Amino acid sequence: MGLDLQQIQAFLDNEFAVQLIATAIKFAVVFAICIQVPPIMIWVERRAPALMQRRKGPNRVGFFKLRLWGLLQSAADAVKLILKEEIVPRGANKIFFQIAPIFGVIPALLIACAIPYGNDFQLFGYNIPLSIVNVDVGFLFILAVSSLGIYGITIAGWASNNKYSLLGSLRASAQMISYEIPLGMSLIPIVLIYGTLDLNQIVIGQSNLWNWGIITSPISFMIFFVCMFAETNRAPFDLAESEAELVAGFHTEYGSAKFALIFLTEYVVMFILSCLASTVFFGGWQIPFVPHDTLMQLIGGLHIPVLPYLLDLVGWGAPFLSLSLQEMGVHSLIASLIGVAVLFIKAGFFMWMYVWVRWTLPRFRYDQLMSLGWKFMLPVGLANIFVTAIIVAILNFK
Repeated sequence: MGLDLQQIQAFLDNEFAVQLIATAIKFAVVFAICIQVPPIMIWVERRAPALMQRRKGPNRVGFFKLRLWGLLQSAADAVKLILKEEIVPRGANKIFFQIAPIFGVIPALLIACAIPYGNDFQLFGYNIPLSIVNVDVGFLFILAVSSLGIYGITIAGWASNNKYSLLGSLRASAQMISYEIPLGMSLIPIVLIYGTLDLNQIVIGQSNLWNWGIITSPISFMIFFVCMFAETNRAPFDLAESEAELVAGFHTEYGSAKFALIFLTEYVVMFILSCLASTVFFGGWQIPFVPHDTLMQLIGGLHIPVLPYLLDLVGWGAPFLSLSLQEMGVHSLIASLIGVAVLFIKAGFFMWMYVWVRWTLPRFRYDQLMSLGWKFMLPVGLANIFVTAIIVAILNFK
């Protein structure tokens, strides 16, 4: 039996049901996007250095003669990894060896839930936020959950029964702990400037281009930008996976689907940190020089022809009915979706920077890595907080 109008109206009158369905849809969309990030980035990681080095890169895999510049190479790799035989090293702790990649994937997907991908919009009379979990503590939740990912790396290296894997996991642990501190310290001046921990409110405070975080606190952005590479074990901070020293680091003994999960975790964390950097320092979903209210007015003023019998608003006499998007109640939704696209474009810039830096700078020595974190980033982060607090206090006193 189909649903009648009364059942539909009763469902729409239940705010909990509407919010629950909206949350489920948002999580499904974000999960689908996160799953697509690794194959696209792997393709970029191959094609970009090929262009830099005047090579072609992958360009053969495709359907019949439709090759799509090698885009389907990542799909072929995914199928290969899924179908490969699972191998557990002799002497490894089988239980922890099997579950270690999951310890990395779950925190990566959880921190994706706290990013405000767009401004709130109105639907059926309810306010629907475009973050899966609307938490007031914002990036504190992201930093707390992302730090759990180190357990997956540590367990993977220890459970493999391989000395090189163990060394790689220990390096990763020391590296992530060392750079987690300046990463968090780089965001404290942002809290002082905008007066909130809520990421969505921070974005709203950057409605003007001159209020962007990179302009109000450029030192914070520099520290955060460097720590992004260290937190994701990306070159030139890939000491946990340095092929010339540790074969492949903590995931040396992993193959097939578990190896794919490890790479999925790395690229998802890269994507989330790129979204966080865009949110905190580049206005998030805000369009430069176009405030969100202005965008909603422009979109709400657009008129589109609508067949009257679809809306059941007029009779069969008039062939078409022209309604504005504001009258249809979808202008806020469209404006928010445009903001999502803007955020993804900004995040894409940082994803490109990951690739560019990897193929530009050589790997640091481990002592250089730790010296940079403890002897430079930490003192600069403390000084930045101190100076920002004084300036904010003076401005508020006036």
